[in-house]
Amino acid sequence: MTANRLDTELPALLDVAGEILDAASPRFVEGVGAPSAVAKGRNDFATELDLELERTISAQLEQRTGIEVHGEEFGGPQLTSGTAWVLDPIDGTFNYSSGHPLSGMLLALVHDGEPLLGLTWLPLLGQRYSAAVDGPVLLNGEPLPRLPHGKLGEAMIGFGAFNVDSAGRIPGRFRFDLLGPLSRLSSRVRMHGSTGIDLAFTASGVLGGAIVFGHHPWDNAAGVALVRAAGGVVTDLAGDPWTITSGSVLAAAPGVHEELLEMICTVADDA
Repeated sequence: MTANRLDTELPALLDVAGEILDAASPRFVEGVGAPSAVAKGRNDFATELDLELERTISAQLEQRTGIEVHGEEFGGPQLTSGTAWVLDPIDGTFNYSSGHPLSGMLLALVHDGEPLLGLTWLPLLGQRYSAAVDGPVLLNGEPLPRLPHGKLGEAMIGFGAFNVDSAGRIPGRFRFDLLGPLSRLSSRVRMHGSTGIDLAFTASGVLGGAIVFGHHPWDNAAGVALVRAAGGVVTDLAGDPWTITSGSVLAAAPGVHEELLEMICTVADDA
């Protein structure tokens, strides 16, 4: 599918995607508290509802739009070229399995690695965020204002998964080292346990920004589309423009992003 054809079809595709997520929402609500069914690694798992919802939503998307789906549980087409849906059927799986309401369904449409549509459905909160790349962000179908220039000292900041002893791409010690300076610059740090929540709340202005340590496109693409559509700034933690292959996300309102990036770079330089 060409970029020009996509541009003309985006409103219709956004409507169809929203209808499919609406249809899946009752099952999502019904399954809250579902136990772990598939172990995926240390402290990570999928529930039977993850698998069921991904199959159901993917089948509907492919049938109604003719566009393939790349899902968290079953994979799909590569995402750096071509057009594909990117689906996380349950974001915040630990929350969901525990009966915690901060969980949702994430869906993005990407073309050549760039998110063109973003949808974050939070059925347990009764909130549906959606946007095409040029905005506006819609909350339950109503447009939200664009994000104003903000200050870190006046903003709540979403902070990603944290375990001081974890290793890997972004070690727990570095995450720990960020918390002290962040708490001094903004005493309102929040850990929601859901990347989709953090990014949707940033796009709507509830949060001033979000620090995301994960790199999975199904976690990040929908929220990146929302924040961009709201007029926010999105990079990785090093300040490079976010792409589908980025290893992290720093998303925030104008002004707040600059302060957060300066803080992160200072901590990195001192490490």
